[in-house]
Amino acid sequence: QVQPVESGGGSVQAGGSLRLSCAASGVSNNCMGWLRQAPGKEREGVAMIDSPGRTAYVDSVKGRFTISKDNAENTLYLQMDSLKPEDTAMYYCAVHITGGCYGAGNWGLQPTWYNAWGQGTQVTVSS
Repeated sequence: QVQPVESGGGSVQAGGSLRLSCAASGVSNNCMGWLRQAPGKEREGVAMIDSPGRTAYVDSVKGRFTISKDNAENTLYLQMDSLKPEDTAMYYCAVHITGGCYGAGNWGLQPTWYNAWGQGTQVTVSS
């Protein structure tokens, strides 16, 4: 059973950077994504990556966040730069565990696409 485990969250001032990590074994060919949920808001997709490494991002983070993965280390990353207070949320790593993944797009940012989730890591950005 796939069980992603996130790490790397924390508190940072606006304009700062954080890098989130997600350990997940045996999923290098699967769609993987980062999603977030702020208090009182619905969960939203932030970024996704397919098997060859193609990516997709929600508009609000384009140019600031970068999703990547290291298949040898079974680790997914989210580099977050130029953080804003509105980026404050619980961030989740998620995996689509059925079949391979050869394409990236907005469809991969939908929370319903994913069926294996980590417990989340909190990111707080102060102004």
